[in-house]
Amino acid sequence: MADDSGRAPRRLRSAAWFDAPGREGILHRSWVKNQGIPDDAFDGRPVIGICNTFSELAPCNAHFRTLAERVKRGVWEAGGFPLEFPVMSLGESLMRPSTMMFRNLVSMDVEESIRANPIDGVVLLAGCDKTTPALLMGAASCDLPTIVLSGGPMLNGKFRGRDVGSGTMLWQLGDELKTGAISEADARAAEVCMSRSAGTCMTMGTASTMASLVEAMGVALPDNAAIPAVDARRNTLAHLTGRRIVALVRQDVRLSQILTRAAFENAIVTNAAIGGSTNAVVHLLALAGRLGVPLTLADWDLLGRDVPCLLNLVPSGKYLMEDFFYAGGLPALLRELGQRLHKDAPTVNGRTLWQNVAEAPCWNRDVIFPFERPFKPAGGIAVLTGNLAPQGAALKPSAATPALLRHRGPAVVFETIEDYDRRIDDPALDVTADSVLVLKNCGPRGYPGFPEVGLLSLPKKLLERGVKDMVRLSDARMSGTAGGTIVVHVAPEAAAGGPLALVEAGDMIELDVERRRLHLDVSDEELARRRARWTPPPAPEPRGYLKLYLDHVLQADRGADFDFLVGGSGARVFRGNH
Repeated sequence: MADDSGRAPRRLRSAAWFDAPGREGILHRSWVKNQGIPDDAFDGRPVIGICNTFSELAPCNAHFRTLAERVKRGVWEAGGFPLEFPVMSLGESLMRPSTMMFRNLVSMDVEESIRANPIDGVVLLAGCDKTTPALLMGAASCDLPTIVLSGGPMLNGKFRGRDVGSGTMLWQLGDELKTGAISEADARAAEVCMSRSAGTCMTMGTASTMASLVEAMGVALPDNAAIPAVDARRNTLAHLTGRRIVALVRQDVRLSQILTRAAFENAIVTNAAIGGSTNAVVHLLALAGRLGVPLTLADWDLLGRDVPCLLNLVPSGKYLMEDFFYAGGLPALLRELGQRLHKDAPTVNGRTLWQNVAEAPCWNRDVIFPFERPFKPAGGIAVLTGNLAPQGAALKPSAATPALLRHRGPAVVFETIEDYDRRIDDPALDVTADSVLVLKNCGPRGYPGFPEVGLLSLPKKLLERGVKDMVRLSDARMSGTAGGTIVVHVAPEAAAGGPLALVEAGDMIELDVERRRLHLDVSDEELARRRARWTPPPAPEPRGYLKLYLDHVLQADRGADFDFLVGGSGARVFRGNH
């Protein structure tokens, strides 16, 4: 039977399971029917996998059961057959040693779950930081029709008459506890005020950044980024997502047709304008690698360097994601970026990016600034190079102290995060406000797992003197909720023998963000002598996934993906039998 275009309908991938002749078809249909599925569900309906990262151990994603049911409504309504499946969930607030160590594992879980099952298209339910890139990376390796549905941010935090941002307030509370500015009772009272609804951090942390970027890349429906998790419109968006994925399957619109080079360039420009997380650099490099899209660390600087920050949102500004939504959300901000975007980039709703946002209104110019009068002139991610970071390092200018963007100071060196924890508040620590705090061995291999420890709290004795910021650098990552003059992702990392491993206390370090320079003022001859003495730090006893991770993880400038996962392999099943 032909479709409306007169062409014979494309044979669905799921037909190899549910339309198989004889015993095989009976087997596949019969066991699914034990869930009360009617027989006509198997008569050519597109099977939509709903990839759910629900977990009560990942509080940001704890409301996803409701979202999944709303997606299913839309799928059934559009003539599809929804089947929900779980994958490992990554919750920043509880997992140790770092969720980043498991991002690639989840991507493998997603990829193999999609490939091994009768799935024609997939909806990715993503929320907490690493779930969005992990799910997209796995889906990209299979390259089926795909839509992302983010869980949405929490409502604004409210504490003693003021708005407070999750994550960002956490760092502030830690410093205030350290100096005695607040009591433990005050901090306990702030906890529920900071996290008062379901959803992700309502600051421009990594979760909000990635939710914004998937919308800017066209792989989520408009308004995905900012609708609060508990707003009824988030459920409506889930319903519409369920409808739309069925249409994408029928039109055979693959993920690779949406996530083109133009889409990645739009994401980099958008990240600059929203003051997005440095973590987006690592995740988009890894995602591009799965798709074979050429993207390098240098592209982040080239494309985003002269894009101003338009969004007055914590940690770069003062407002929160709920305010962003009421002001017009990402569509209103993208409209301001029109001159810098690939306007004809396709999106999952069948329209171009510009068709989606050309008429988007802005309701609050104190939240979303016009391009001609930006909130801050410097957005984007500054990619630094020099003899201290031959393969690059990252800094977010919009969250830094302007006076520190050109700085020269002596290094105060911490070999590990435990070394830092032991010594940072020692009154005898030789440190001044001009010092540069240097943390080693927290990169992809060194920790292992590439943790978010780059936001080094300042020494107690300096906090008590009113010092608010210092230059800090490491091979670690930092939370998108963090602010300060912080250099992260130094590559190669110390544990891999990068120059960072050779820094010693008192060495002079020069940071010049305008010139994109990070320099260790030590002669090549002296560095050679130090390298001859250097030995790699001891690694934990490798077994299981940790061994796989240590053997195959790439450096930060390549997205910290596994070397054997770069490039996709499609959704073909290699053998047909059980």
